[in-house]
Amino acid sequence: MSAHTPNELADVFPDDTDALHRLKLTDAHFARLAEQHHAVNREIHRVETGIEAAGDDRMEALKKERLHLLDEIAAMLEAAPDAV
Repeated sequence: MSAHTPNELADVFPDDTDALHRLKLTDAHFARLAEQHHAVNREIHRVETGIEAAGDDRMEALKKERLHLLDEIAAMLEAAPDAV
């Protein structure tokens, strides 16, 4: 099994890796959103790979939460200035 967890922010936003890094360092709210996404995404990956068990309702809730976080992160990336 690969150690790579799919759907990490750098995978979802490959053209915005510099902005992701910059916002994590300079925007506390963005950093919290990124950390929440990481935690939810890892939990989804653990369920999908059979490491943890979860019912369909729990999995659906996790995926909805991840989507909501991605929407917020995408909006913040779009609004972020391009300059470093």
